Amino acid sequence: MAQTQILLDETSPYRSRRVIVEYDTHTTAAYLLDTRGQVRVPVWLANHEIAPETSDPSGLYAGRAPLMPAAYTKHPQGRAPLNASRLRVVWFEEGDGVALLDEEGLLAIIPGWAEADRGLPGYSRDAIGRSAYAWALDDVAAQLWPRVVHAEAYWSWRAAPGAWRSVQRSVFNHLRTVGPAGHYWDVSDGHDPLIRVSERPPTPDRPYTVLSTVGMCGQRMPTLDRYMADTSAYARIELALATTAPAHLAARIFRWLGTFPWRAVTWFGPGHSIKWLDNGEDSPLRGNHAAVLLVSDPSVLAGPEWAPPPDLSGLTFHGDPVNWLWVVPITRPEHLFAKEHDAETLIAKLAAEGRSWILG
Repeated sequence: MAQTQILLDETSPYRSRRVIVEYDTHTTAAYLLDTRGQVRVPVWLANHEIAPETSDPSGLYAGRAPLMPAAYTKHPQGRAPLNASRLRVVWFEEGDGVALLDEEGLLAIIPGWAEADRGLPGYSRDAIGRSAYAWALDDVAAQLWPRVVHAEAYWSWRAAPGAWRSVQRSVFNHLRTVGPAGHYWDVSDGHDPLIRVSERPPTPDRPYTVLSTVGMCGQRMPTLDRYMADTSAYARIELALATTAPAHLAARIFRWLGTFPWRAVTWFGPGHSIKWLDNGEDSPLRGNHAAVLLVSDPSVLAGPEWAPPPDLSGLTFHGDPVNWLWVVPITRPEHLFAKEHDAETLIAKLAAEGRSWILG
């Protein structure tokens, strides 16, 4: 077998995806890997010898790129090897998709919704039509090129010295309506995405602390374009938690929850329930809870002794509305109930039981 050369190897800013481009003298292919090193999406990039009439695609998903059949390549006689020094990567803002470029421009795109198990490979410049190895980039270049331009602009903005401060300032200014700020914690260990937690201590009109993330809205969440055409209404969030427990203990929940969408490559929306990750840091807070329920309006759960939840609507960032989702810890039976039925039914059940949205 020909010796394989790695032309490019880069990990996403959120460390949840990795893209590798390999060349073995016969073909060049790119692979999008997950955190376990498993190939999620392969995409053929080029043949370097005469194309066969047919080929077996099974090797592509195992990291061995077959030759693209002649009917599906612009270069059935093969083309010169790619110049590794001219290859570069542009990760999408969400971190789940990636574009590859060379001296000729756009070489390939692996969008966030591509998935090998569903027969959806990435797009390649040299491909014609749709095959198991790659789909033609020409068919979608006009549609996806703006995503690449946006992504380059986004990461350029993120690299600017004042980028994080602009996120922080926007969220802090918005949280003034909740009350004066208290403590402020870093829950991201300095890695993207940068997430902080702001404490808003009790006030005479509100006998509980409000904890809110600061920074989640600074990047769009992954995978939304798998489920909807227009993602802007759901793309940016912050999380909030109301509690009468010690704030420094309650804030620990955000160490895993605040970065979860980008580390796990998923999204949070109203009514979503997330299994509580095993984490010794927040065990005093966890108690018998097994998951958290995310609620956009927890007022239905508010007891008569409490003031209504603060209204956190109205913030926008980079043109998208920012949705605040309130964290309501739930037990394992309640989590299973939500999966069996739906979040609305679970919330109605919790309300009938007198459950408060405030963590004690």
